[in-house]
Amino acid sequence: MSGHSKWATTKHKKAIVDAKRGKMFAKLVKNIEVAARIGGPDLDGNPTLFDAVQKAKKSSVPKDHIDRAVKRGGGLDGAGVDYTTIMYEGYGPNGVAMLVECLTDNKNRAAMEVRTAMTRNGGTMADPGSVSYMFHRKGVIIVPTEQEGGDTTEDDVLVAVLDAGAEEVNDLEGSFEVISEATDLVAVRTALQEAGLDYDSADALFVPTMTVDVDEEGAGKVEKLIDALEDCDDVQNVFANY
Repeated sequence: MSGHSKWATTKHKKAIVDAKRGKMFAKLVKNIEVAARIGGPDLDGNPTLFDAVQKAKKSSVPKDHIDRAVKRGGGLDGAGVDYTTIMYEGYGPNGVAMLVECLTDNKNRAAMEVRTAMTRNGGTMADPGSVSYMFHRKGVIIVPTEQEGGDTTEDDVLVAVLDAGAEEVNDLEGSFEVISEATDLVAVRTALQEAGLDYDSADALFVPTMTVDVDEEGAGKVEKLIDALEDCDDVQNVFANY
C-alpha cells in the first residue's frame, strides 16, 4: 500500500501545483489584456504591455495565450472583458497591515472572496485609507545575478540605473532589487536594457514605509492568509508590511 499511498500523495501535490500554475497564468494573462486595452496592442509603444508580456514569458505562459490576450485587450478580435482595479485594505494576524489589489469584472464577487479569505484566516477588513497611508507606490525591478555574459555585480547595476532615477539597489542573494519612483520605472528598465542587463520583472508595487516584526509562528499565520487571498481569482497582488 505504501507505493499506492506515495503515488496518491504525489498526484495530489501535482494537482495543487497545476492549479496554482493555472491561477498564476490566468492572472498574468489578465494583466496583459488590461495593459493592451489601456495603451494599445503595440509592444514597442506600450511599455506596460511590454513588461506584462515579458513577465508572462518568464513564467512560461504559452505564446498562444499571450498573443490571444494582446488581441483581446487591443480589441483586435472583437472580444474581451472590461476589468476594474479595486484595492481592499485590512489587517492580518499580529496587526500586519495589508493591501489587496484586485482586477475584476465583478466587484461584488471580488469583495465577497476577499472578505471570506480574510475572516477565515485571522484577518479583518479595514476602512479605505486606514492602511494605504503606510505604503508608497514604487517601481520595483528584479535583476538576476546570473546574466548571459556572466555574473553581474551590484556596482554594474548601480552604474546602469542611477542616472535613470533609481533610488536604491538591494542585494537579495541571487538577484538585485532596484527601487525607483513608479513614474521612473520605464526609464530605469530601459537603462538596464541599454546596459545589456536582463531583468526578471518590472512592476509598480506598493512598498511599506514602516514594517512590523513577527515571530516564526506569526509569519506562518500571515503567509497562510496571503496564500488564501492569492488563491482568489480576482486578487492580483497582496502587499503586507511584516
